Amino acid sequence: MKRDTRFIRFGLVYFVMFTIFGVATPYLQILVRGLGYDPAQVGFLLGLFEVAGVTGPLLLGGLGDRMPSPRPALAALALVAVAAMIPLLLLPRFAFSALALCLVALGIRTLIPLADASAVTFSDRGTAGRGAAHYGRIRVFGSAGFIAATLTLQALPRFAHASPSSIALAFSLAALAFCLSLIILPVTGKSPRQGEPASRNSARRIDPLFLLGLCIIALGRMAMAPISSFLSLYVAEDLRWNAVGGLWALSACTEMPLMLLSVRIIRRTGPMAAIAISSAALVVRLAVYALVPSPAGVVSGQLLHSLSYGLFQPAAVTFVATRVPPERRVRGMAAFMSLGVGLPTFAGSSLGGLVLKAWGYRVLFASFVLFALASLLLYVLTRRRFSEGHAYSRPSG
Repeated sequence: MKRDTRFIRFGLVYFVMFTIFGVATPYLQILVRGLGYDPAQVGFLLGLFEVAGVTGPLLLGGLGDRMPSPRPALAALALVAVAAMIPLLLLPRFAFSALALCLVALGIRTLIPLADASAVTFSDRGTAGRGAAHYGRIRVFGSAGFIAATLTLQALPRFAHASPSSIALAFSLAALAFCLSLIILPVTGKSPRQGEPASRNSARRIDPLFLLGLCIIALGRMAMAPISSFLSLYVAEDLRWNAVGGLWALSACTEMPLMLLSVRIIRRTGPMAAIAISSAALVVRLAVYALVPSPAGVVSGQLLHSLSYGLFQPAAVTFVATRVPPERRVRGMAAFMSLGVGLPTFAGSSLGGLVLKAWGYRVLFASFVLFALASLLLYVLTRRRFSEGHAYSRPSG
């Protein structure tokens, strides 16, 4: 009973944390557009946002592995993001906007690897080191928080066309609420072997399968860039449909069942096969956006978020947790978020802005199918290596 209560407390912190992303994911692109930048500039700024999100986890990953509690770091990161909203609104010049967005990214993009590593460590206790497999049970609280935020903003009249200051206010309120929620975050302690110093070999040796897996993940996340960076603008500007918040809430609803079922799927297929399934779903999702330029097409595409993200995220976290020693877990999660997600999203967002400006939304979505296919093909060509490495990849606990 005591563990169940602590589990719920951990989940509630995730719930509040993802209200921040319930504002940022659908509306940050609209905020930047509202500052007066054209599509190419929006794409570059959002890509720079992702690059800055690469820096934070890589710089702070080692610190996170040594911290007894993630609370101070999580609170400080959220407050940095809130403070950065002030120059973003008051100094609408390209250089100042770029710097402010970098600070916002440094704050919120570093939250996830710190929180995810803590969630896996927390789940490790009492599960014989199988915390990564049970990560989805905590992460689903985050999806619920994302849905709550997006539906709340969707209920506000014409929030899809809100001023940058209104979006910044909603973001700041969510971040401050997260800081308050950290009061109830349970002490995670150390997972098996996490308290032990890394051996000389484990500290220096780079797992080639881990790098290969990051390449497969990176290609898939690059394919996601048009969705994360431009879908809200597509709905608001091209389709002229006031449903941005509702559509993102729909996608989050579809991801929740897959996160709960991900334990069984990943155990049966292995984490990299599950990631390949998400890449295949991305091929279909992007093709639907390109071939059916209507509200029905967008709704159909959002339903595929269940596989392209709902299955992907637990599978990717499991892959990292099973290829990285527990004493380096935060650094492993940081590498995943930075090199597997942040950097390819920057490249995809910057390239996507140029494609959008030159040829429009349909070509944008259609062209990025190639990256999803490349991710899928790379896995097919190397899947035997992941199968042969399965015994090595068991959780170290």
